[in-house]
Amino acid sequence: MFFGKGAKGLLEELGIPIYNSIEWRMFIDCSKRILKCVLLYNSNLYGAVPIAHSVSLREEYGNIKRVIELLQYHKHNWIICVDLKMLCFLLGQQHGYTKYPCYLCMWDSRARDQHWVERNWPPRSDLKPGDPNILHETLVDREKIIFPHLHIKLGLMRQFFKALTTESNCFNYLVWAFLGLSIQKIKAGVFDGPQIRQLNKDERFSGSMSELEENAWLSYKNLVKGFLGNTRAENYIEIVLKLLESYRELGCNMSIKMQFLHSHFPNSPENLAAVSDKQGERFHQDLKVMEERYQGRWDLQMLADYCWSIKRECPQLEHARKSYKRKFLP
Repeated sequence: MFFGKGAKGLLEELGIPIYNSIEWRMFIDCSKRILKCVLLYNSNLYGAVPIAHSVSLREEYGNIKRVIELLQYHKHNWIICVDLKMLCFLLGQQHGYTKYPCYLCMWDSRARDQHWVERNWPPRSDLKPGDPNILHETLVDREKIIFPHLHIKLGLMRQFFKALTTESNCFNYLVWAFLGLSIQKIKAGVFDGPQIRQLNKDERFSGSMSELEENAWLSYKNLVKGFLGNTRAENYIEIVLKLLESYRELGCNMSIKMQFLHSHFPNSPENLAAVSDKQGERFHQDLKVMEERYQGRWDLQMLADYCWSIKRECPQLEHARKSYKRKFLP
């Protein structure tokens, strides 16, 4: 486990002398044996700063509680952007396919006849053990939780692909475009970021769609640009409502990620891209390269090496060795 000199001291060592907890957000993720916790700057100016790393803690409520206490989270009160699995740990919720998965309201995930009809579900007054879907005490204030920007986009994409029939031209085009993916994965909507970006640029993909499929696809692209992007459009309410209507006509199911848009999108931050979890997922890719370099010796030296890479990229620092590479003005 690595906790450095505390959040403020660690940022000073990295060349960021002015520390304000409001300007940072915390990202936590864990797998079966690796736990990673980083601080992310809200405007994404600085790199991800690791403050906790373990290769022995399992993804359990007790271990997450221990990390929160050791980090002295309640002294900083960072805003938090995590995926829904980690969100359940932080709020003491039962994870998985449960009846009341939302932490803001009593949305019934099994009342399918009311999903596209009822928008204002009874709000949750608190999160106490014994309440529906609440097993443990909350570790953080739920007002510090922001919507998982990246996972909402992936969830919408998955619902779109699940609604496609195997006989449609659009589905057959996906099978031809991604020969390395099985039909089961395509039907389940298992696509990564580069594959989704490829589909966004592919005009033949939109040409293979029916009218309902094309309306849903265009509504999704408008939502990413006008609501989930860096600049929120003035008519973002109309964009969200149009996406929900097009997905309903396509026959998509109401998932928990879509329910956030259906009932709680007015509670989202003004600029979701500035506080998204995309930068935290990028940290996985950067640290994966570092882990391969150290060949399983994931210790303090590996994290120190990663921190040096952050310090070298800090725009405010002057380095002793000057780069003599040719620089071209834009």
